[in-house]
Amino acid sequence: MQGICSDPIHLKIFSPHVITLTLVDLPGITKVPVGDQPDDIEFQIRDMCLKYISNLHSIILAVTAANTDLATSEALKLAKEVDPDGRRTLAVVTKLDLMDHGTDAVDVLCGKVIPVKLGIIGVVNRSQADIINRKDIQEALKDEASFLQKRYPSLAGRNGTPYLAKTLNRASYTFLLMHHIRDCLPDLKTRVNVMAAQFQQLLNSYGDEVQDKPQLLLQIITKFAAAYCNTIEGTAKNIETTELCGGARICYIFHETFGRTLKSVDPLVGLTQLEILTAIRNATGPRPALFVPEVSFELLVKRQIRRLEEPGLRCVELVHEELQRIIQHCGTQQEMLRFPKLHERIVDVITTLLRRRLPITNQMVENLVAIELAYINTKHPDFDEAKLIYRGMSEDLSLDGELKSKIVAHPANKQVSLSIPGEGSHEPTAPINFAAYSKAKIDISSETLLNSYASSHGNSRHGSAAQSPSRKGINLLDEVPSMPLGRKLHAHEQRDCNVIEKLIRSYFLIVRKNIQDSVPKAIMHFLVNYVKDNLQSELVSHLYKQEEIDKLLEESEQIAARRREAAETLKALQKAGQIISEIRETHLW
Repeated sequence: MQGICSDPIHLKIFSPHVITLTLVDLPGITKVPVGDQPDDIEFQIRDMCLKYISNLHSIILAVTAANTDLATSEALKLAKEVDPDGRRTLAVVTKLDLMDHGTDAVDVLCGKVIPVKLGIIGVVNRSQADIINRKDIQEALKDEASFLQKRYPSLAGRNGTPYLAKTLNRASYTFLLMHHIRDCLPDLKTRVNVMAAQFQQLLNSYGDEVQDKPQLLLQIITKFAAAYCNTIEGTAKNIETTELCGGARICYIFHETFGRTLKSVDPLVGLTQLEILTAIRNATGPRPALFVPEVSFELLVKRQIRRLEEPGLRCVELVHEELQRIIQHCGTQQEMLRFPKLHERIVDVITTLLRRRLPITNQMVENLVAIELAYINTKHPDFDEAKLIYRGMSEDLSLDGELKSKIVAHPANKQVSLSIPGEGSHEPTAPINFAAYSKAKIDISSETLLNSYASSHGNSRHGSAAQSPSRKGINLLDEVPSMPLGRKLHAHEQRDCNVIEKLIRSYFLIVRKNIQDSVPKAIMHFLVNYVKDNLQSELVSHLYKQEEIDKLLEESEQIAARRREAAETLKALQKAGQIISEIRETHLW
């Protein structure tokens, strides 16, 4: 397997002669895949190297062979990408003994080819043959020193493996490392202080060890009840910005959801003119009516008012659901997470309280509708439509009076005289033929007028001759339908239906306005405000019991483990801050 893996291999070396530091040995850049290496092996190695050397708190050792062109060094190229000023780059030139004859690395080691601020150190390592022949390291160091003294006499003291070790291990590198740390200290100290403050806050949120359990239980109950009521009132500390909750959602239910639903209920929904006409006829009994019966109006308008009960009950249900949802919103407090059994019992108590108030509130909403049904107040000050309608009916009756005069003046009614008071008529009066008028009003047809005319002239013989002998003794009446047949309404029937529709619409709008105003008030009084006023007392009476306190305040194992971790991390951060302060007070020159 010639591929690479990003998982590091950790190797710890202990020695009293070295300083404490972490050395990361990264693979060399491979240009051409070999064997079973993937095609993108170059990019994998490059990404891995950049991951480590991009750390601003690290020192880069750019290793390059002396028998290659230093200008083509991939190590120096990567180092320059992340450290363009060269402040944390140290170049190491290997294989000085493998350079071509007639060439040397003097210019490279002196920094004349590519300058590196931290310096360039040349070394001579053991060859592969030396490794196979088990050449001793001490002997290899002697050979390296002899080579440097022979080829680079003026530079021998500042190159070689021992000098590199001293640079990395002794005062010179300590000076380098400390200066680098000194540059990074402000940022490090800021990060440590911020993290320490965060973990201190996290530790405070987990709470201290419980000392006085009864007192803590009362504090938690009081805090939860206050948070619940504040969410309804809109005075909570943490205000939601993603959705409506609490009192704002209840307000939306009252004035948007409930109000829009009521406005969508048409006053005449599910009511046809045929049904209105049937109700009018049923209210008149066997007598044809001269006026629209008030009973039919009451029956029909009550039917429409009953449709307002369902939206009111649905409004109660939506508010109840929101009050239930507030429990979960307030349950995100740290105390609820710390004591899960206490949170469970609080949810049970409030749920029971809401469930107990639900039927009472529903009954009140039903009573509001029943109150409207109990008395149809046609003298309501806003019921002006009735006055206008009846004024119009009076005008119609005056027109009917003219029609009666014309009927009486018809030749078929010559034997009937009509005396209208106030016109100075002294002729003897005779009773008005209201039967003929009523019949004309209900169904004035040519056949009816002809029969009436023939009867008035006493033409009984002609009338009897007109009858067909074939129909004698046969029942000419059809079966009476349960509902009037679907035919076009007569003018007076259409007028009566229009009158009833206008009355229903006018009175329905009055009742709908009352319901829209009274249902939210009833819900607030019997459900919302009652829960607010009695929530804390309910929690105390059900939860503050000596035999249950220990069980309710049993802490979650997960919270306890998090507290220990936060305390340990905070302690380590405080120690790191102390060390950084000591370094800043140390004079490095």
